[in-house]
Amino acid sequence: MDAFFASVEQMDNPELIGKPIVVGGGSERGVVAAASYEARKFGVRSAMSGRMALKLCPEIIFVRSRHDRYQEISKQIRSIFYDYTDLVEPLSLDEAFLDVTENKKQLKSATLIAEEIRERIKKEVGLTASAGISVNKFIAKVASDINKPNGQKLISPNEVIPFLENLEIDRFFGVGKVTAQKMKAKGIFNGVDLKSKSLEDLVRWFGKTGKHFFHIVRAENNNPVRPNRLRKSVGAERTFSGDISDASELKSKLSKIADEIERRMLKSKLKGKTVTLKYKYRNFEVHTRSRTINKFISERSEFLPIVLELFNLEEFKLPLRLIGITISNLNNQKVEIPKEGVQLTLEF
Repeated sequence: MDAFFASVEQMDNPELIGKPIVVGGGSERGVVAAASYEARKFGVRSAMSGRMALKLCPEIIFVRSRHDRYQEISKQIRSIFYDYTDLVEPLSLDEAFLDVTENKKQLKSATLIAEEIRERIKKEVGLTASAGISVNKFIAKVASDINKPNGQKLISPNEVIPFLENLEIDRFFGVGKVTAQKMKAKGIFNGVDLKSKSLEDLVRWFGKTGKHFFHIVRAENNNPVRPNRLRKSVGAERTFSGDISDASELKSKLSKIADEIERRMLKSKLKGKTVTLKYKYRNFEVHTRSRTINKFISERSEFLPIVLELFNLEEFKLPLRLIGITISNLNNQKVEIPKEGVQLTLEF
């Protein structure tokens, strides 16, 4: 989806159409969750501080996040996907992989399927979407960003290798700013440069991820679309408007976060065995403490005492700017894996 959260807000409030808006980021230490394309023209991006967004664009409009509304719209969009294939792997509320090799409408072109889905999203939901079409998940993901917003990009089988070789290293899916800087320091600026490096060198420089880089630049990425992708954790955290050092105030914040965790656990019908306390100092140093028990839990009366025990074990050296709770090691490990079908040839 194109600037999903921001686009939903503009759709629901026509007065915001054409204006630079961001979802979130309105508090003293707020972080931008999404930026409209009007805001992006000024350099505003998600994960940026609200303060920086305001500096870049003094006319910026901050809008409060409405997660329930985004989930509602996401379900509408996903229902359209299922009209074409059951092999849908959501990455987030606004993004998913679709395997359309065998599709319910028996359409012979992946490009036409993408066009039809995008048209239906616009007509039935009112938002624009972009698509990437190619031979595997990695290349399709990269392609989906090329003609945004409201566009699509096909990387056909005979175009895959030249495309990857000419692709700037910053645009490789999974290569963040830090990794990109490390690669450039090693003389890796595009796919050709990456391809010239040996597997041994890449593993030595980037660890296990180096093996991943070695294969993806050669279009060797055969991970299937997994419709039963499991959720691994349930968590929530809070960034404070001002640093907090008072223990009783921090425990009060944890209690409120625990309420949210319990609501999410009960709604998703999940339980977990591992409880993690996360905290961030005002110098942005992040720490975690975890404890695993021998039974599944989901209620705050069960996990909050563990969180507070972990909290009491810590000797905080600086005031905190963030604190959070995560429940993992969930009870969703047993899932029915669909039988493999015969792969068919699909025109692009």
